[in-house]
Amino acid sequence: MDTIKRDPRKEFGKAVAELAETDERIVVLSADSGGSAGFKDFAEQHPEKYYEFGIMEQGITGIAAGLATTGKIPVFCAIAPFVTCRPYEMFRNDLGYMKQNVKIVGRNAGFTYSDLGATHHSLEDYAIMRMVPGAVVLAPQDVGEIRSAVKAMMDYNGPVYMRIGNGAIPDLKKEAAFIIGKGEILREGNDLTILSTGSITGEVLCAAALLEDQGISVMVIGLPTVSPIDCEIIKYAAEKTGRIMTVEEHYICGGLGGSVAEVIAQSCPVPLKIHGVPHVYATSGSYEELLRYYKLDAKGIAAVAKDFIA
Repeated sequence: MDTIKRDPRKEFGKAVAELAETDERIVVLSADSGGSAGFKDFAEQHPEKYYEFGIMEQGITGIAAGLATTGKIPVFCAIAPFVTCRPYEMFRNDLGYMKQNVKIVGRNAGFTYSDLGATHHSLEDYAIMRMVPGAVVLAPQDVGEIRSAVKAMMDYNGPVYMRIGNGAIPDLKKEAAFIIGKGEILREGNDLTILSTGSITGEVLCAAALLEDQGISVMVIGLPTVSPIDCEIIKYAAEKTGRIMTVEEHYICGGLGGSVAEVIAQSCPVPLKIHGVPHVYATSGSYEELLRYYKLDAKGIAAVAKDFIA
C-alpha cells in the first residue's frame, strides 16, 4: 500500500481531462460544482467542452441524454445524492431505457460529506442505480483505479454511474487496466473471504492484517464493479473459504451485500455476513468518527469479522 494520499476528485478530473485532449466527443457538465469535482483547470482550458447549468440536476441529466444522441460522451459529476436520488427518474428513463452513452459520477459519496448529515450522505446509490437495467455501477478503490476506471467507462458504450469519495486516499495496488465486471484478489487467505468495494477497501486490508496477527487468515477480494457483479470470483471465494463477509460504505440493504447474497443464494450457499451502515438515517460528525461508530474502520471490521467466524 502506498503511503502517499491523493484527492480522488482531483485525480478523477485529471483523468477525464487527459482523455478529452484526444477525444473530441467528451464534454463535461456541471451543476454549479465543477471546481469541487476536479474540473477547474478543464473549464479554463476547454471552455467549449464545459457546460455550467447551475443547480438543476434533473435537467442536466436530460440534457446529457440529448448530447449523447449527437455523438457526444457527456460526463456529469456532482454530489452523489444529488445525481442519483434527485434525478433518478431521468437516469432510469432518459439514460437507462434509451441506452444513452452518458457517464454520471457521484462525488463525496458514502458519508464522506459526514458533517452535513443525512441529506448529503449517499448510502443507497449502489442499490438504486443497479436497479436500472443495463446500467454499470462502478466504485473504484484507490486513485490509480479511479484513473483506469475513467478510461474503462469512456470506452463502454452505455450509461455508467461511478462513485468516488472526497477524502485523500492511498494507492492500494499497482495501477492496471480496469475491466468492467471483474473483481481481484488483493490478499490470499483460507478462513474467511471479505469482499469490498470503493475506498473502504483500504480499511478492509488493514483489518485483514490485524486478524492475521490473531491467527485468522483472511482472503480480501476487491469488487470495484458493483453491477454487473463478478459471479465467478464470488463462487471461487465461497468454495475456498466456506464463509463470506461483505464490507461497504452503504446501507446493508440492496448494495454490494445484496448483490453477493443473490449470487450465493442461487449458486454457492455459504454463511454470509453483510457489514455496512444500518438501514437508518446516519448520524453526523467527522468522517473518522463515523467510520468508528459504524465499525467501518479497520478495528471495527476486524471485530465484526472475528465475531462472524466465532
